[in-house]
Amino acid sequence: MDEIISMFIDNELSIDDKMALVKRLKVDPEFFSETLALLEQDKLLRAEGLYPAPLLAVKAPGAVPGRLQGFLKDFFRPLVGPVGVMAVVVMVVLGVVLAHRPGPPAGVCPSRLVVYQPEAREVAVAGAFTGWEAVSMHAAGSSGYWEIRLDIPRGEHRFVYIADGHRRFADPTILTREQDDFGGENSILIVGQAI
Repeated sequence: MDEIISMFIDNELSIDDKMALVKRLKVDPEFFSETLALLEQDKLLRAEGLYPAPLLAVKAPGAVPGRLQGFLKDFFRPLVGPVGVMAVVVMVVLGVVLAHRPGPPAGVCPSRLVVYQPEAREVAVAGAFTGWEAVSMHAAGSSGYWEIRLDIPRGEHRFVYIADGHRRFADPTILTREQDDFGGENSILIVGQAI
């Protein structure tokens, strides 16, 4: 699965990324079908309670109460004009300057793997891109999600998640799979397709 589809489902795309996604959906029927299938699967998983609403929909602890929020909106509304535009420009420029860092080596794509396993005490990923060594994932707070960011070489890779050191399972959001030699399933991840 393309990382952009995962980021779209998790509501993590910038406006430029969303525009690129829509353009690709328009010209690539296979990508459109994969995206639609994953959205349908996400809908089913949520309906069955297997995974909660996106993390962004969860109200953050200490969020601003309703009346105070209304006051703050009224207070800052006059700043929306030229001052607000200038503030956005400054923030974007600072963001670009501060975020600039060397990219991954050629032929490698920064990738993010996320899986929902609320009962697990530990989750790892093992696959062709790790030499089939189990690499520990990190709990995303107490949400039940586990994640890891890896620089994965472009191409097709087989992988599996491992919960609590022994329970192996394929990624539920990647529809392309194959049987392994031990009676289980591996997910097939294709890295580096251009948008």
